[in-house]
Amino acid sequence: MLNHEQIAKTLTRLGLQMPEPLRPTKDLLFSIQYQFTQTVPYENIDILRGIPLSLEEGDLYDKIVVRHRGGYCFEINGFLGMLLRSIGYDVTDYMARYLRGETEIPMRRHRVLIVTCDDGAKYICDAGIGQSAFRYPLPFIEGNEDHQCGEIYRLDRDDFYGWVISDWHHGAWRRFYGFTEEPQLNIDYVMPSFWCEKHPDSPFTSAYMLSIKTPDGRKTLDGNVFRVFAGEDVTETMLSDAEIPEVLDTVFGIRL
Repeated sequence: MLNHEQIAKTLTRLGLQMPEPLRPTKDLLFSIQYQFTQTVPYENIDILRGIPLSLEEGDLYDKIVVRHRGGYCFEINGFLGMLLRSIGYDVTDYMARYLRGETEIPMRRHRVLIVTCDDGAKYICDAGIGQSAFRYPLPFIEGNEDHQCGEIYRLDRDDFYGWVISDWHHGAWRRFYGFTEEPQLNIDYVMPSFWCEKHPDSPFTSAYMLSIKTPDGRKTLDGNVFRVFAGEDVTETMLSDAEIPEVLDTVFGIRL
């Protein structure tokens, strides 16, 4: 858990001020997730450099807040959950299957949170996705359609996948990811995270994968390709290896 000073420093890292009194409200939850997506980059740099990842609370605080880095879902959503618990939210971690673009049933390798506010309302919270994704928490209500930032998301039930989030894409609903309600402990994410770090089939081990959301899209670095998504528009730039450090610094706030 984070102490009061660490909570304040984390909120400052996110571009937020410490509210007084500090209460687990819906408004604060929405501000925190939105700012996470805008300020904490999705990134795999430590994996590429062969630096073992740690999901321990103190290490996540050091990486994301002190060293101004990011991570992927096991790290970002792990730290997000720790922050929210420290503020007073009720938080449950689950394991999800990422379904977008998949043709077969994938393994569970995504971390997602269910968060309860002080008014009893429950939300799906997730700031650890590099692709297009909801910037604000989604109401944990079956059949709910949520319109945000020019995008639409829906929550349904499936006999196998459990709760399934879909997004409206080119005139049809596209399955995003699904999760069942078996609560997970932090240690349960160590093995799938290690798979992502070391397995030859892992998508994280071969090239840069960075992303940070913007109000109308996102900015990404895939290998040496830098893209800016703004609504329906996409601009693409091929970077040399020598140009990448400047983009890491100016776009993603990462100085190695």
